[in-house]
Amino acid sequence: MGCPVDKIIRQEQALQRPLRILWTLPYLPWPTTSGGKLRQFHLIRTLAERGHRITLLVQSKQALDADTQWRLSRLVERLIVLPRRPLKHPKTLLAAALAPYPLLASVNGLAPALSRRFGQLLAEGWDVVQIEHSYAAQPFLAELRRRRQAFLLTEHNVESALGAATYQHLPFWSKPYVVYDQWRYRRWEARVLKAAARVAAVTAEDAAQLARVRGDAVDVVVNGVDCRHFESVRPVAGSRRLLFVGNFEYPPNLDAVRWCVEDIMPRVWSQAADARLAICGYAMPEEWKTRWTDARIEWQGFVDDLRVEQAASTLFIAPLREGGGSKLKVLEAMAAGLPVVSTPQGVSGLSLRDGEDAFTAASAEGLAREALLLLASPRLAVRVGEAGRAYARARHDWNAAADQLECLYREMLDARRS
Repeated sequence: MGCPVDKIIRQEQALQRPLRILWTLPYLPWPTTSGGKLRQFHLIRTLAERGHRITLLVQSKQALDADTQWRLSRLVERLIVLPRRPLKHPKTLLAAALAPYPLLASVNGLAPALSRRFGQLLAEGWDVVQIEHSYAAQPFLAELRRRRQAFLLTEHNVESALGAATYQHLPFWSKPYVVYDQWRYRRWEARVLKAAARVAAVTAEDAAQLARVRGDAVDVVVNGVDCRHFESVRPVAGSRRLLFVGNFEYPPNLDAVRWCVEDIMPRVWSQAADARLAICGYAMPEEWKTRWTDARIEWQGFVDDLRVEQAASTLFIAPLREGGGSKLKVLEAMAAGLPVVSTPQGVSGLSLRDGEDAFTAASAEGLAREALLLLASPRLAVRVGEAGRAYARARHDWNAAADQLECLYREMLDARRS
């Protein structure tokens, strides 16, 4: 064993040359229509800018279009995209009912072509193999074990704890299946966590929870934000407009909109009748426009440049009651100088000073009260917004996240040489 100085020297030497990284994803990271995609795109971008050579292996339910290919091919050395079978394919449905794998692992797994291609790539030799999400690991585990290849697993949430968000819209009679599938996921999650050489979560809270399952330490690679992209935004403190952004394929965002429209905004409107609510995001359900017809609600859907919506708003509201990780939409709002009103869940994983960097409350009454305070006090809104911007810049720029990821790479390489 070498002394600590020797170890540091070896680590620094390991990063004097570009690392060859094999990175797997169960979705294309462009366009950045979800927090997961946003995280992947910017980490890949930042590491590529640092000279690392990345081969990106993707199984995608969406075809690779020209714009996505152009965006990603500029960053990675090789982009390999394989199609994912349809959700209602007989193989998926049969596996969902009978396989030992949980539903999410069945949807994203049992893919022989992906397993074969992954095996071929492993034969090339890599400095780092990075697997995103335990639910996407099934096609890779056998090859990793056969070749005794160490890998890094990164988890964006504690998936086994997201049962309420994942299953809440299933009919009551399906509850026995839900209980069964949650049991399957806990077993699967433990298996993948223990197989990985290192595991990274996005928050300290998630890391502690995953460490208990893994029986070993779990590292943190924080979520980030492109602070330069949002630094020019100057929100209009007097616009009386609340903004929410989300990917509506993600159940916690659906719940947040319902709670906001039905319980929070009526309390705001009782004292600020001219306040408006703008809702932006990918896969917005069309039926919302006819279900909630109040003219003060702006159903914006997916927008190409979020900065336009941020600049036209007074505050960002994040009424999230479910989900894990740290919320990229909240970090983007803060980087743009928008004051944030959120539940504790909405700012989980962030070390914010309540009342200074953001306002938090757990109830509809509390969230409405904090929103009304900012609507009535433009100077306060500007002060809180700028404090949040400073926090995002200091703690969550993507360069900070890339530094943490590179540190994990150093330690994994050093462990192989020891």
